[in-house]
Amino acid sequence: MAGHNKWSSIKHKKAAQDAKRGKIFTRYIREITVAARMGGGDPEANPRLRAAIAAAKSVNMPKDNIERAIARGTGGGDAANIEEVRYEGYGQGGVAIIVDCMTDNRNRTVSEVRTAFNKGGGSLGESGCVSWMFHQKGQFVFDREKHAEEEIMEVALEAGAEDVEDRPEEGCITVTCDPASFGELEKAFEEAGMQPQVAEITWIPETTVTVEGENAEKLLKLIDRLEDLDDVQNVYANYDIPEHELERITA
Repeated sequence: MAGHNKWSSIKHKKAAQDAKRGKIFTRYIREITVAARMGGGDPEANPRLRAAIAAAKSVNMPKDNIERAIARGTGGGDAANIEEVRYEGYGQGGVAIIVDCMTDNRNRTVSEVRTAFNKGGGSLGESGCVSWMFHQKGQFVFDREKHAEEEIMEVALEAGAEDVEDRPEEGCITVTCDPASFGELEKAFEEAGMQPQVAEITWIPETTVTVEGENAEKLLKLIDRLEDLDDVQNVYANYDIPEHELERITA
């Protein structure tokens, strides 16, 4: 889930990931497999694969699992039947939602996604109806209690980052970059001994929609419902929930 990119939202996401570790592993294995199939098994020459490996490591996926997923992608077989599909729609308050899936059966997947939108009080839209509101970026999030802004900035800017933002009220420092620079940045941070809390290629919204109260509760339930689907890889949304509201809902 990617909403307003506040640290509290990221912590909510990671808590949900920890609770569903097996499903998260399956999704990362699928992403590594497809990335290897499309761009080859060398992460140095395949930015998408490097990003997928970094994300898998962030949830402590064993090295053997990663290596098997790469081998599966480069070896063909049933991996060739998996395709990427994207669905777009709206949640409470007109929040824009992107749902990225990997599937071997488009009919099954679109039916499940539509049902999740309907049951969650949202609506599935036409292709392209909301994606124009987002930009794809590489993103690293660091705990500011463990790393100083100056040391992060020194490494990040030299490796091609676009922006480094200190967010003391959220307890984090975020680094954004062009997706093509993700691999170089991830490697630079690794060599500097800096471990991000989150390392991923994501969709960042141009603007956000503030939701509160019942709408906020229903929106998070809708996003959770979508993320629970087996074929869903990632859900992105341009919401902004005030800090006190998010703490109340996730308490």
